[in-house]
Amino acid sequence: MKKLAVAGMMTALGVILSTLYIPVGMSKCFPMQHLLNVLAGVFLGPWYALGFAFCTALIRNLLGTGSLLAFPGSMVGAFCCGMLYRYTKKLPAAVAGEVVGTGFLGGMLCYPVAKFLLGNGEAALFTYVLPFFISTLGGSLLASVLLVILHRSGAFSYMKHLIEN
Repeated sequence: MKKLAVAGMMTALGVILSTLYIPVGMSKCFPMQHLLNVLAGVFLGPWYALGFAFCTALIRNLLGTGSLLAFPGSMVGAFCCGMLYRYTKKLPAAVAGEVVGTGFLGGMLCYPVAKFLLGNGEAALFTYVLPFFISTLGGSLLASVLLVILHRSGAFSYMKHLIEN
């Protein structure tokens, strides 16, 4: 139940912080979403991170502050981050999972969404890779700094223990 509550709070934060974005080409870059993706992947695991990313994208779309591109971009990155952290227990691996998952895999998965659901016939397979990579890089670097601070202060293990028990 604690993981669900934390995922809900992170979803609320993701929706609130979605007002902070950087337009890059046809997409909106949300560095705070990627920071939250990394935190969710590390503290909640891959499945809760995936659910959190889905709920955030869904609410943002319902409110008109997001686009359908948020679904593949955010969800794949959060899931990859959680999986890599689960199996390596290394923070750099989690961050790399977010960057590769969102920047590369999520960016490529946006192609069918853009072409078939958004009617962007000019979209190419790699159209969203660079904008998503830029967005996730900023947010992932912020997450790295935050996680290092939490780790050095001892708050990381305390929070991990608190959420898991």
